[in-house]
Formats: sequence, C-alpha cells, structure tokens
Amino acid sequence: MDGTFHDKIHRLELRVYYEDTDFSGVVYHANYLKFAERGRSGFLRLAGVVHSDLLAQTPPLAFVVRAMKIDFVAPARIDDVLEVDTIFTTARGPRLTAVQTIRCARRLLWSAEIDAACIDLDGKPRRMPADTAEKMASWLVEQPPDFTKLQTSEGK
Repeated sequence: MDGTFHDKIHRLELRVYYEDTDFSGVVYHANYLKFAERGRSGFLRLAGVVHSDLLAQTPPLAFVVRAMKIDFVAPARIDDVLEVDTIFTTARGPRLTAVQTIRCARRLLWSAEIDAACIDLDGKPRRMPADTAEKMASWLVEQPPDFTKLQTSEGK
C-alpha cells in the first residue's frame, strides 16, 4: 500500500483507472501530481515520518510543495501499471527536496524536481523537528541518478 524501498529509492505501484483519465483514455495531466504525492507520502511514512505526527507537534507542522519542475515525457493510459519512484535529496532547516519519476514498463513517462517546506499552520517556514530530520538523513541521496538515462533500467 505504501510502496517499498530499493536501496534509497522508494517505489509505489499504481494502476491507472478510468477516473484517472480524460475522454481519450490518457491520464489527465493533473493526476500525475496526485500519483507523485502518494509516492512522497508513502516514502515518508515508511521512513517513519508521519503527517499526523507533524500535526500533533507544538506548533502543528505540515509539509507543503513550494516549487515543482515537471517534465511530461509520454502519456500513461487506462489500465497501465505505473511505478512512482521517489528520491529525497535534502532535508535541513525547513527545506525538503525530492526527485520523482513515473514509469510504465520501465519507460519514463513523467519526471519532477520538488522543493517542499515545513510550515506551521499560519504558513510560516519552520525548521523540521530534529527527529524528522534525523529519520530523513539516512534516506537522502545527494547525487540522484539522471532519470532520463534510466529509461530501460529498473531504477534499483
């Protein structure tokens, strides 16, 4: 349900359902953002960083996406099984950065670079709790692979 780790890469498999597509059977562009969010959330949960635990902090905290660079490479279609791969590259202060890809049968469909921030409920940037930063430290990959060159690899 939350995916699995392959070294420091988190992989979440998802099937494309009718509700994910537009009238032509192709995945609607905004749904890639949902798939990516599920991948990041699954990674964090398996790494021991639980969103509800952040909300229980004083003050309550949450992660928000601050910026995202997206590349739509090829379409996913109804009934495809997608692999959402997530690598986190930075977790310090309020900043959390990641690189993600979505593939089908090892073919790159979508990639993104994500810049997130830890904030309080008033929207002010806040340093991640020390235990959160510590949990993330062992999962960070300083130099992620060039995903455009991994189109036929398994990404392990």
